[in-house]
Amino acid sequence: MRNRLPFFIIVIAITIGLNAYIGWHVHALLTYWFGEGFPSLLYWIVFWIIALSYMIAAFGARVLPKGIAQPLKIIGSYWFAFMEYGLMLLLLTDVAIGLCRLASVSPQSYIPVLGWVNLAAMALILVRGTYNARTPVVRQYDLAIPKPAGEWKELRIAVASDLHLGLTVGNRHLRKLVSGVNAMKPDLILLPGDVIDDSIHPFIRNRMGETMKGLQAPLGVYAVLGNHEYIGGHIQAYVEQMEQIGIRVLMDEVVHLAERLYLVGRKDKAAEQFGGGRKPLVSLMADVDLTQPVIVLDHQPYHLDKAAEAGADVMLSGHTHRGQMAPNHLITRRLFELDWGYLRKGNLHAIVSSGFGTWGPPIRLGSRSEWIALTLHFTSETEKGRSSDARDGKEANYPR
Repeated sequence: MRNRLPFFIIVIAITIGLNAYIGWHVHALLTYWFGEGFPSLLYWIVFWIIALSYMIAAFGARVLPKGIAQPLKIIGSYWFAFMEYGLMLLLLTDVAIGLCRLASVSPQSYIPVLGWVNLAAMALILVRGTYNARTPVVRQYDLAIPKPAGEWKELRIAVASDLHLGLTVGNRHLRKLVSGVNAMKPDLILLPGDVIDDSIHPFIRNRMGETMKGLQAPLGVYAVLGNHEYIGGHIQAYVEQMEQIGIRVLMDEVVHLAERLYLVGRKDKAAEQFGGGRKPLVSLMADVDLTQPVIVLDHQPYHLDKAAEAGADVMLSGHTHRGQMAPNHLITRRLFELDWGYLRKGNLHAIVSSGFGTWGPPIRLGSRSEWIALTLHFTSETEKGRSSDARDGKEANYPR
């Protein structure tokens, strides 16, 4: 913890600085609109409570009553979107102000206009972002696996990563997943991590398990841990909750489905940071018969080359959210070899989902909430056409 203290101090200092920049601009506009009678002290008190609400809720979780901590966390989650897009809009606004001053334009002319333009732009961002987050799409992939799987000619799999069930993503959004997946009538359902958003308590309190129990498939429902299960620190309670509703959480485990296909579930990479570690994929697959199809579930899409070398046919991941809010996707694109979509790596088919839920604000720009309809075709000969079609995935209308 001591080693991370300088990092936390730097993050807090930057956060305060950026919010001060936003707060000063908003204060200037409100003072212009309401005149000298505007209550500046009250404004700054309210502003800093809102701007730092997520930090207050996180650091004060053990001492603050739930009736205060939970609303603060929800407000803080939404503030992330306000902060990111507020900064971008205000930087453009400052450029516009500079140009207006150079052109000797009266402040009385441009301040009201720029104020309303910013408000309108933020409103459009939030409306569109909410739609993208709350209206999921189905991403369809068809892959040819040049291995026999007994009598199976194909296997239909529903994949949903990053549900982030908690305070901002709840039963209403979860029911969309259950109804959509069940309409597909999959043979198998896979959940590649971050089913819950840190704390297990909202999941239990709001009885989300009863909703998740509606996910049904003949070959079962399997999940792996994501980094947020580790951050929350309630792994044992989470696993127990999943077992109660018939979902098996694989933690460095291998399941041989119907003696025809191997499902390899890895612990998340966060296990290396939070203690316990995880097995190398090669040793985890030591007893796997590579003449049969192998699917690997690994929440964070690192080391695709190692999965290919180990003999995996399909690797399913999430974690990136495709940045969730543009232009963050430019960052995830540099961090990961594949931050969203499909990539062929040797004989490995890698798929990374942008996720069904959201972290922080339920806002998405440049990404959509999604779940994946994956069809695997088993054959003794490579079918070149199918996998090439899967590179971008086909977007289908979401079942209502």
